Amino acid sequence: FPGADRDTLNGARFLHELYTRADADFTGRATVPVLWDKKTQTIVNNESADIVRMLNSGFGDLADNRIDLFPDALRDEIETLNAAIYPRLNNGVYRAGFATTQLSYQQAYSEVFEQLNELETRLADGRTFLFGERVTETDIRLFVTLIRFDVAYYGLFKCNQRRVRDYPLLNRYLKSMLSISGVRETVNIEHIKQGYYSIKALNPNGIVPAGPDMSEYGF
Repeated sequence: FPGADRDTLNGARFLHELYTRADADFTGRATVPVLWDKKTQTIVNNESADIVRMLNSGFGDLADNRIDLFPDALRDEIETLNAAIYPRLNNGVYRAGFATTQLSYQQAYSEVFEQLNELETRLADGRTFLFGERVTETDIRLFVTLIRFDVAYYGLFKCNQRRVRDYPLLNRYLKSMLSISGVRETVNIEHIKQGYYSIKALNPNGIVPAGPDMSEYGF
């Protein structure tokens, strides 16, 4: 797809090629992200939360040890907040978007906005990030949902009570995350829109909306 990175290591054009390279009998869904071991030519992990933690502590001197996304002093608090954000927000938007009954949709929808409201309140003391002035893995886990929210979840997934930009503190928080060196480069708004709006079960005609305007965030 235009703007996509090249696989300079294996020369794969599609992700499923890496899955079958790792296991010739693989018949499941090829999902992102993937942590690939070029020495053993296999997939180490394909679960985003696991990979974030592995990148933080599993690479020894190869990693920048000045950064610790899972510091000892905050581990219990991080685990607790992760356990709230994942089912209610990270996965909650999918529960709403793919709900097959009005009741299941309404429950998921309510939990999404309850969690967003709680996070808005958490930021009310002026903190920059979820645990103060340092970034943790929880910030990364929240960021990936927030950056997609107005673009995809608000409309396509019917999570349309409020946009992120309608939350003053979460809006400020999202901009703070985007200002961290290297973070903005991981975001391609057009790819997000094209990816989500290609889901035929939710958008059978494949029409990708022209909006929303993301210039406020520099896109």
